[in-house]
Amino acid sequence: MDSPLRVAHYVNQFFGGIGGEDAANVGVSLESEPVGAGRALQQALDGAGSVVGTLVCGDNYFNEREAEAVAAIKGHLEALKPDILVAGPAFGSGRYGLACAEVCKTAQALGIKAISGMHPDNPGALSGWPDVVMVPTGETSADMPQALAAMVRLAGKLGRGEALGPAETDGYMPRGVRRVHDRQRPGYQRALDMLLAKLKDQPFVTEVPIHAPEKVEPAVPVTDLSRATIAMVTTGGLVRKGNPDKQVAANASRYYRHSVAELQSLSGADWEAYHAGYFNHIVNSNPNYILPLNFLRDLEADGQIGGVFSSIYALPGVATPVAMSCDLGRSIAQDLVNSGVDGCLLVAT
Repeated sequence: MDSPLRVAHYVNQFFGGIGGEDAANVGVSLESEPVGAGRALQQALDGAGSVVGTLVCGDNYFNEREAEAVAAIKGHLEALKPDILVAGPAFGSGRYGLACAEVCKTAQALGIKAISGMHPDNPGALSGWPDVVMVPTGETSADMPQALAAMVRLAGKLGRGEALGPAETDGYMPRGVRRVHDRQRPGYQRALDMLLAKLKDQPFVTEVPIHAPEKVEPAVPVTDLSRATIAMVTTGGLVRKGNPDKQVAANASRYYRHSVAELQSLSGADWEAYHAGYFNHIVNSNPNYILPLNFLRDLEADGQIGGVFSSIYALPGVATPVAMSCDLGRSIAQDLVNSGVDGCLLVAT
């Protein structure tokens, strides 16, 4: 009988049992036993492996001080010498997913097999593609038992050096790896079979999966604009001149809130665009194109709106994964609600 696999487990501060957002800045630590979600992982291994160490790191710490976090994790992995690293599962948590993807890459660079699990829309799924084997999960930890079962099954194959089958067979996210494979029947016959099954309302599995966009209910209309406080949000990458906050030009992981309480308009002398998805020079000459503060001030002066919110929100929307966009949007929305804002003008590019 093969000896049990030596498994290293990576978790964030929440699943490591340290805390929530209040502990998101904690650095890398190593526990010599399963902790938090690792206990469920140990149970799912069912004798086929043993968690020999749990790496814990806060989501903010990893994403803001990645080089330091990776260096610490690399040192721990070199000391542990596991057969395989299991990262997560991260479900729909964007920062956690990004960290899991990078930790898996770090392990693989050391010659250690690695696997993670997360929702397909998690930005970590894009970050880890095509190098990291990832199991698709639900959006929340309610899917923990099913996610761990699938991850453990594949971890066993990877840890024992067995080749994985096709993604659709072994249950991991496609990585774009193409191999010669005979499906036994020509494509046109398979396509007709799928069409007939669909017409008969019978189950079938497509060979080209498409993720349908989420349906969002429209917000309730503002009943009286003359009494409403209106905020502005732009995905056009507006930054202060010289980009002192070091905002990225694409694939945003945070947004920026700037005060405009004393401003009547935005000037190209003080503001510019930092965005990888459109021709920035027009905005640099007149930033009001992507955040029309001057027009809202006119409406405010005319009494058509009650007032302009004292802060604006800005980020670059280009190449930002859906899951991260949802996280950022929810955070901005909650901040607006807490600030008593009645409506929001979302300016796209």
